[in-house]
Amino acid sequence: MVPQLVETLDRLAWPAACLDIKLICEADDEATLSALAALPLGRQYEIVAVPPGHPRTKPKALSYALGAARGTYLVIYDAEDRVDPLQLEEAWRTFEAGPADIACLQAPLVITNARESWLSALFAFEYAGLFRVLLPRLAAARLPMPLGGTSNHFRTRVLQEVGGWDPYNVTEDADLGMRLYRLGYRCGTIERPTYEEAPTTTSAWLGQRTRWFKGWLQTWLVLMRRPSRLVRDMGLWPCVVFQVLIGGLILSSLAHPLLIAYIGMLSWQLFGQSAHIAGPFEITLIVVDVVNIFGSYAIFVALGRAGMTPGERHASGRRWALTPFYWLLMSLAAWRAVRELRSNPFFWNKTAHRPAQTRLRPEAAAGAG
Repeated sequence: MVPQLVETLDRLAWPAACLDIKLICEADDEATLSALAALPLGRQYEIVAVPPGHPRTKPKALSYALGAARGTYLVIYDAEDRVDPLQLEEAWRTFEAGPADIACLQAPLVITNARESWLSALFAFEYAGLFRVLLPRLAAARLPMPLGGTSNHFRTRVLQEVGGWDPYNVTEDADLGMRLYRLGYRCGTIERPTYEEAPTTTSAWLGQRTRWFKGWLQTWLVLMRRPSRLVRDMGLWPCVVFQVLIGGLILSSLAHPLLIAYIGMLSWQLFGQSAHIAGPFEITLIVVDVVNIFGSYAIFVALGRAGMTPGERHASGRRWALTPFYWLLMSLAAWRAVRELRSNPFFWNKTAHRPAQTRLRPEAAAGAG
């Protein structure tokens, strides 16, 4: 990933003399460090080797490098990201024109390999609905936002003031978004995108999603240690939004297969045995459950399609019909996260990436947001 990463950073439309780029690697990651050493890096680059130690997580590495950050603004990119060249300028202009309590701006993450598999297609639906529909609306309403793990632009002073990232939280972005809100800051969004490729295999997708669920569980448990204080700090309505965004996601994912099993059991009683076994109460329950489940599927697909361009919708095709299977996989990841939270809470399951199959021209990237 190193050549692609340096190429996209070199294309940023910002004076090189005003950039302070930290390439953060584990000190024992010899392959990546060797790949970086083989490239002619400009003077704006600095390689930060993070000493091995527990916990071995991305937020721990970020926190290690944060103290050396020299810029007024700071943005995080993952190694696989392909960044719109004008994203830094848009973030800077938005910060300069916005209120001082805006501490973070989230750029949209756009999936570019939706054609490859049904998993990447539904991942594209998910990201389009989240980053281009839901998060902008939360930002406009000045409500708490779970940040993405990349392409979030910060005021460096504020980030240092709130303590940076929690090194023990394996979904550090969601934790930081909620913590910023609790401390009186707000998050916003911008439009210039960052392009990524989604996992295309079940094993890679499950590993990544299990880590995300584990971090969401950690975030919910930490914030809910003192519920009354949380309500005082955030306000009642924002606290309800937090419960829906984080707690609701966890609960619905854990309960999803149980609801399907319950519907199956009632349907068997209603249609497979004598009709009198299932009374009006059971029939009402099955109707309510079916409406809730298929209504949730419909909202998922509608949000995704609303956030996509026509080209993205064409690339994803009709694989939205596989949404029930995607949700069952999410449930499997949620249950695995519950088990892992007890057995290996701070383990960071890395997601393997590859260079993008299609490079985007700068003019194409600028128009896709």
